[in-house]
Amino acid sequence: MQQPLIWILDDDAQVRESLCWLLESIDLQVKAFSSPWEFLDIAVSSLDSRPGCLLLDVRMPGMTGLELLELLKEKELHLPVILLTGHADVAMAVRALKSGAYDFFEKPYNDQLLLEVINKAVAEHHKQLQEVEKKKSLELKLVSLTHRERQVLELLLEGLPGKQMADRLHISPKTVDVHRHHLIQKLGVKSLAEMVQLYSPLIHPS
Repeated sequence: MQQPLIWILDDDAQVRESLCWLLESIDLQVKAFSSPWEFLDIAVSSLDSRPGCLLLDVRMPGMTGLELLELLKEKELHLPVILLTGHADVAMAVRALKSGAYDFFEKPYNDQLLLEVINKAVAEHHKQLQEVEKKKSLELKLVSLTHRERQVLELLLEGLPGKQMADRLHISPKTVDVHRHHLIQKLGVKSLAEMVQLYSPLIHPS
């Protein structure tokens, strides 16, 4: 796994220093910011490029942590966000979780529990990034297909036998078999079952 990067956004210098010390003590790479604008200027372009998470203070001047959380959601940036606050209440926690927060900690927090949640968030983000890369790879293979190969693929995924596909496309069953062979090669699969498993969600999303 690529080395994780933990982002810290808190306007309190002592909190930033404390979190940096805690995370660097277990060899995690850290980038800390004091304002949402500084964070957005530097971080947004690279948030989805490596596993990590964001430790985000709720109460900051100019933009609250909840507002930033909702902005990241709007931009479809899926970095796990762990909110930290010294003034928690139930309504705030509910709003945070509804807005997509990974977890919610009230200051002062338990260091060991926070580290456990961070490690879990990083592992889940790594898995999510792998899924994104896998989907991109599959989509590129789909783009490489000819128009006729794409037609045959869609009928294969519908479960049509070769004779019916040939009739539908006004080609011979032998030509269908040739296209099926090309599909297996181009899509990098070993069987029709694998083809259905990998490509049905892309061709026929639920």
